Amino acid sequence: MKGIIFTEFLELVENKFGLEVVDQIIQESNLPSGGIYTTVGTYDFAEMLSLLKKLSAHTTISIDDLLLTYSEHFFGVLVESYPGLISKYKDPIELLSSIEDHIHVEVQKIYPDAELPTFEILEKTSSSLVLVYKSSRAMYNFGLGLMNKTFDHYNATATILLEKIKEDGTEVKFSITKN
Repeated sequence: MKGIIFTEFLELVENKFGLEVVDQIIQESNLPSGGIYTTVGTYDFAEMLSLLKKLSAHTTISIDDLLLTYSEHFFGVLVESYPGLISKYKDPIELLSSIEDHIHVEVQKIYPDAELPTFEILEKTSSSLVLVYKSSRAMYNFGLGLMNKTFDHYNATATILLEKIKEDGTEVKFSITKN
């Protein structure tokens, strides 16, 4: 997992819960990296999972809710750091339907060894999108939060339903209807 995911996560934790909490979850997690990350480095997903579990235990906020909050923060990072990725699109459905064929292609150029989830489009109209998320990391709530923020970015709203295709969350179907 790319270091930017870790550095931005720890920045969010510091902003929301304080530096002491950052230090505490790093120490409690006993991380091979020691909790020292660079944005371009690559780190084991197990470290992120450990940090999430420790933060969840410390705050009593579910991992799913932490991922939603984090993805909202991360969307802002993407908009600020890579405005060209998003400004190309005039509509949230168009942006979300381009994840696999454009956005992830551009991410791979920046981070060639990034392991990204896949998104398969099952149906698309001008006001709806059905896609399947696949990732061994089962971070579908991170994806859900990014989708929510995409609609916010375009001053639009949507109903987004998710259905686990696999109980472990490694495959999830998102049904998105623009309101």
